[in-house]
Amino acid sequence: MDTKKKVVVFDYGFGNVRSAERALAHVGADVEITRDFDTAMNADGLLVPGVGAFSACMEGLRKARGEWVIGRRLAGGRPVMGICVGMQILFERGIEHGVETEGLDEWPGTVGPLKADIVPHMGWNTVEAPEESQLFAGLDPEARYYFVHSYAAHDWSLEVTNAKIRAPRVTWATHGERFVAAVENGALWATQFHPEKSGDAGAQLLTNWIETL
Repeated sequence: MDTKKKVVVFDYGFGNVRSAERALAHVGADVEITRDFDTAMNADGLLVPGVGAFSACMEGLRKARGEWVIGRRLAGGRPVMGICVGMQILFERGIEHGVETEGLDEWPGTVGPLKADIVPHMGWNTVEAPEESQLFAGLDPEARYYFVHSYAAHDWSLEVTNAKIRAPRVTWATHGERFVAAVENGALWATQFHPEKSGDAGAQLLTNWIETL
């Protein structure tokens, strides 16, 4: 019997879908690239990539009904993972070149420019993951991940007051300033870096996600 987890890479025109597909298949997932609503809704996991501008990604996502797919999956506790700008659009808003764009508002906060001597932040960097992280389980704290971005979420303000609900686990990185590098929040996980370009560490991270599906 085939026990592979079915993962859909959501194809809305903004993201390294082929790289994500190869990386997920490499770690044992049954992967399909599609924007088909029913297929995306019924998969064990939905991966939302993203490259380019926040506003362009949001426009493409809305045209593909992606915000509805993501919202419906999360309402039913179905796993979703965002990567790079696919993580940024999960926040309340993004500001690029003075233009403010409404995000998916799954998390409060604003994605804005990185304040650093060298931008974009391009290359390998370490992260500060919480000890109880499932996403980074089994990974060396000194492991490096591949980043390429000029914008980031600099603050985390979502508070959980219900003791029965597990508080989000937030991972940080630093490039000029501290920023959110990854989030584990119930069925919704995301990374600012590219696990599909992060070698063995990225493969282990994707394996950790698939094992929760």
